[in-house]
Amino acid sequence: MKLNHIYHGDCVDVMRTFPEGVIDLTVTSPPYDNLRTYKGYTFNFEEIAKELYRVTKQGGVVVWVVGDATIKGSETGTSFRQALYFKEIGFNLHDTMIYHKDNPAPVGGHNRYYQAFEYMFVLSKGKPKTFNPILTPRRNKWNDKRTVRYRGVTRNKDGEFEKKLVKVNEMVKKQNLWTYVVSGGSSSTDRIAHQHPAIFPEKLAEDHVLSWSNEGDIVLDPMCGSGTTCKMAKLNGRNYIGIDIAEEYVEMARRRVEEVSKE
Repeated sequence: MKLNHIYHGDCVDVMRTFPEGVIDLTVTSPPYDNLRTYKGYTFNFEEIAKELYRVTKQGGVVVWVVGDATIKGSETGTSFRQALYFKEIGFNLHDTMIYHKDNPAPVGGHNRYYQAFEYMFVLSKGKPKTFNPILTPRRNKWNDKRTVRYRGVTRNKDGEFEKKLVKVNEMVKKQNLWTYVVSGGSSSTDRIAHQHPAIFPEKLAEDHVLSWSNEGDIVLDPMCGSGTTCKMAKLNGRNYIGIDIAEEYVEMARRRVEEVSKE
């Protein structure tokens, strides 16, 4: 197993060469429901899932970013079936997060709302060994920056009533609905990345890398496409491994990661 390398090949075959229990974090978005042709290659979900379980460390996490197609007026539900299969083979479904696309291209029929999200299933092998929560400014009904709040009323020694002040943290954990702008080239500043038909935002990959891994950990993307996960892992001091079956995407990903070294 070679660290900080992007492999060209079928991800199942490549992962089978890895030792057991070596990956700290996987962040990936597989091709789903044949919404896009992927160079004519097939997608063997169950074998991929089994190999991900085998190579993941105890306490490691897999972030599976996926959605559903609508066929003949009905959503396929493929995402849910995949999440349940992950549970069947031993993963915990640690969290079901939402990737909300701000200002996406309109997708949907005349009698349904436009589709603007995908699922981010956070799967863990046992209890996650790492959680570095992303913090965001506290919002409250006063919409101000007060750092104290009244909580309850107590009687002091003189028999008088007084309000009890409680210090409030200005920053709180981010919620599990994450919004990213996806239009107008916002997903990446790398022009080459947009030659891939289905990139996801660099910030999305970075937020998961920061949340579920530490510096020096190994981050995998077994269907790395344009290399976004690998790039963000490298930028944040993690080791990366990427795999893709399409040679042109492997070259694209390698170029993007190489540019990080020049910065």
